[in-house]
Amino acid sequence: MTTAKQGKALDLDGSRILIAGAASLVGSHTADRLLEAGVKEVVLLDNFAFGTPEAIAHLKDNPRVRIVRGDLMRLHELIAATEGMDGVLHLAAYMTLGFSQTPWEAVDVNVRGAQNMLEACRVNKVKKVVFASSNAVYGYGTGIVGALAEGGPFHSTGAPPAAILYGASKIMGEQLCRQYHQKYGQDYLVLRYSTVYGERQHYRAANALYIMETYDRVRRGERPVLPGDGKDTKHFVNVADVARANVAAFRSAATDVAMNISGPEPVTTGELVQLVLDYCGSTLEPEIKPDPPGTVRLTSGGAFHIPHDLAGEVIGWKPQVSMKEGIRRLLAWREAQEARAR
Repeated sequence: MTTAKQGKALDLDGSRILIAGAASLVGSHTADRLLEAGVKEVVLLDNFAFGTPEAIAHLKDNPRVRIVRGDLMRLHELIAATEGMDGVLHLAAYMTLGFSQTPWEAVDVNVRGAQNMLEACRVNKVKKVVFASSNAVYGYGTGIVGALAEGGPFHSTGAPPAAILYGASKIMGEQLCRQYHQKYGQDYLVLRYSTVYGERQHYRAANALYIMETYDRVRRGERPVLPGDGKDTKHFVNVADVARANVAAFRSAATDVAMNISGPEPVTTGELVQLVLDYCGSTLEPEIKPDPPGTVRLTSGGAFHIPHDLAGEVIGWKPQVSMKEGIRRLLAWREAQEARAR
């Protein structure tokens, strides 16, 4: 699934787009971008089990925005919500922490929920689906090196079960998209996000959570904690870049292909902690302290990178926000939120 076919580009000017899982980091930023692109209506669908009204509070009075409470497990609600839609961005899913805490529900939502959304799109002849996948489709574990390019294998050695379950659920979601394309001609694109971070950050993503935990410790005057030697590779992509990729995917004529949406470069845990320390103007020395048993922390045993060349070829996208700039934006937003709360 690395060669794009030609479908039809979606003219966003005057179109109607539904975002499933909209009350979220990616959903809210993508809604902003779609409105800038001139869409007629953005429907924000969420059951608010994980999404928060605060994430989309700035949109609720926009006359081109409609907020709909709906659940992926109720097909009739999805059919009603997608009626008249030109495009659907499917973000709604359990993440790795959810698979650790409530695996049965997570499997249902990520697999049956994705199938329900595709069925609703088939019924209502939605022109294009953009499915939010993850670099978790390559798996996790020790000894991963080199490029994790589209079409690569799945790794699982030494990884937590929750991480593997999450990755497997995204593989199934991708293949459901592919099946609906083959059987019904449903145009779709799969975007495999690296760990997304940025303003309106939530506390549900295992790796993005580490940024916030580190910041919280440093602000309290406590030494930041390194779960290992600081050389574990992490892959982040800023939410502003992800929102641009989502919009570019709708505008692209390509279909039936998956592509990586990754940041400009990988970062090690040690480098990440140092960026937070630099932002805070702190000279605290990191403390090496292994995570307690059962902690869901996604690490790698070697240096690898996630190329995004295919996204450049297929949808004309590449990341623009460096890790240093992204951390600055995120933590400045966090401080502004705290100041408003006071």
